[in-house]
Amino acid sequence: MPGKNTTQETAGVPYGKVFVDPTTGATSQGTVSVYALADGKLVKEISVGLHPNDLITDSSEELVYVANGNSDNISVIATKDNKVKETIPVQLMPGKLGFLGDTPNALALSKDGATLYVANGMDNALAVVQLGQKASPTGTGDSQVIGFIPTEAYPAGIDLDDEYLYISNLEGEGARINSQETEHDHSRNVKGAYNSHRQRATLSTIPIPTAASLPPLTQQVKEQNLSFRADIARLLPRKNVVPVPVPERIGEPSVFKHVLYIIKENRTYDQVFGDIKTGKGDPTLCIFGEEVTPNQHKLARDFVLLDNYYVSGKCSAEGHQWTDAAIVSDYVEKNVRSWFRSYPHVQEDALVYHKNGFLWDNARNHGKSVRIYGEACQPRYDHSISWKDHYQNYLDGKPFEFTNTTTISSVLPMLSQTFPGSDDMKIPDQIRALAFIKELEDYEQMDGDQLPELMIMALSVDHTVGTRPGYPTPEAMVADNDLAVGRIVEALAKSKFWKNTVVFVTEDDSQAGWDHVSAYRTTGQVISAYSRQQKTVSTQYNQPSMIRTMEQILGIPPMNVMDATALPMFDCFVNEPADYRYTAEANRIPLDKMNPSLGELNGKARKFAEQSMRPEFDFIDSGEDDVMNRILWFAAKGKQKYPWKLAGKAEEEEDEE
Repeated sequence: MPGKNTTQETAGVPYGKVFVDPTTGATSQGTVSVYALADGKLVKEISVGLHPNDLITDSSEELVYVANGNSDNISVIATKDNKVKETIPVQLMPGKLGFLGDTPNALALSKDGATLYVANGMDNALAVVQLGQKASPTGTGDSQVIGFIPTEAYPAGIDLDDEYLYISNLEGEGARINSQETEHDHSRNVKGAYNSHRQRATLSTIPIPTAASLPPLTQQVKEQNLSFRADIARLLPRKNVVPVPVPERIGEPSVFKHVLYIIKENRTYDQVFGDIKTGKGDPTLCIFGEEVTPNQHKLARDFVLLDNYYVSGKCSAEGHQWTDAAIVSDYVEKNVRSWFRSYPHVQEDALVYHKNGFLWDNARNHGKSVRIYGEACQPRYDHSISWKDHYQNYLDGKPFEFTNTTTISSVLPMLSQTFPGSDDMKIPDQIRALAFIKELEDYEQMDGDQLPELMIMALSVDHTVGTRPGYPTPEAMVADNDLAVGRIVEALAKSKFWKNTVVFVTEDDSQAGWDHVSAYRTTGQVISAYSRQQKTVSTQYNQPSMIRTMEQILGIPPMNVMDATALPMFDCFVNEPADYRYTAEANRIPLDKMNPSLGELNGKARKFAEQSMRPEFDFIDSGEDDVMNRILWFAAKGKQKYPWKLAGKAEEEEDEE
């Protein structure tokens, strides 16, 4: 394992080397480079905070202000000697147990040089900094944040004049934009029609606040960011508290000792659960209903159906940061839809990671045993073997030869080498399910309870490869994924660990295209002996809620401002266990139901098969998702009109309008 600050090349990315923290894999240094204008030579590298991302000077150019996105502070550099004179924290929720994640990423200086405005992306707010004597020629004392100004989502640029602040909001109104609006008429209030890739950035014009108007604005920011939940997260555990599924305070006892966290790939709620009458679904939008996913449906009926659960990201490169860390960094926010350096859905780029690392780091650092199944890794194996051969070998009981590789050295000791990484659609999920079940059986044979306390698993085959010849049909791949989940839950339910184990299941994102409620609504499941309510839970939850719940159960603190302010999933549990053991449903779709060859196809079916064969669709999310979504719709619905009013128009609608 490399030592701290050891130079390590970011795996898979040939664009340079970074210093990394071996405990998280994240970058451990941030610098500002000073070059001589005369000859272009490097004069000095000045150490600042992590992920410096914006830089401005005062009017005299004697002071430089640097926003450090992963350190939540501002570095003030004197150009006279190229040294940092002051470091200014800009956290909304500071303190001894302060939570990182405010993400300063843009700066503006008042005309008199006395006030610095800082765009805190994750706070959806500007921090107002009164500059002290080290940071301004007119300042006195130390610099300090004197208040906050609310903005729209993710402020990422600031300008100002004598009266107004002008803020560009990167997410703006986000996916709340209505896809049914025309390009020329954004005023119509049309119901529905949301898509995670049809977003609206915005420009806000805000009067520069006065001393009297700033306090109520600050209070508004705190309320909008639910800072009271972070205050609750700081409360010390009470003595003699009876164990419950989700303790009220971190460190209080839970009935659970083990958490299994399953991360799937790219489905919306309506695509899978739209046919369930007890939830808020649209059956006309359901393409992977109960015939395809009998286990997910049975689990929803037997435990809880979540019809108001949401992902936080728009694609898998964001999605796996949210599932693994409950936050994305500014680096990710600024790369969405470009990904010029990497597409980090399998965690392979150190510049992407948040300073505090991932959920597995949080658990391990607080003394919990951790096992990772297929997340944050890639399998190396003989790629000449076809999907069908892999599946036949599985049926014949032949072992699958592979090695999981990871670019994060601290992940390696936690990583299962019998459960293949989940980035490759050529490996059936049945192989992964069997690998986990065999490990579970081994743990059952051990004395006592040695099952890892946190298990993180990637099961991604529900992404599918469209109608690519040589692979199963989309419904067969989703059925494979569904059966894998069912078998894993059954194995746990029939094991000695069931009474103190809880299973959480989420999609990493919902970029699959259509949902009549929200672009971000997806399937989520909470499965345990204490979750057998057999009802619909419509409390609004999201991925940080799920992570906060796992942290609360394990007795570990939140990692950042997002999970610190998330609502734990209290409503998904009851205090008395049910005497019920889940039995998996058999697949109704043959798992080896293969896509036709090109020679068997014509018209649109052939066109979509050819598109599915493009090299960019070899891996998860590497192709255009609008194309994939149309392929999946056609595969399920044939010539039925594509729901572009919900999924968003493509550049060419052909004859589909």
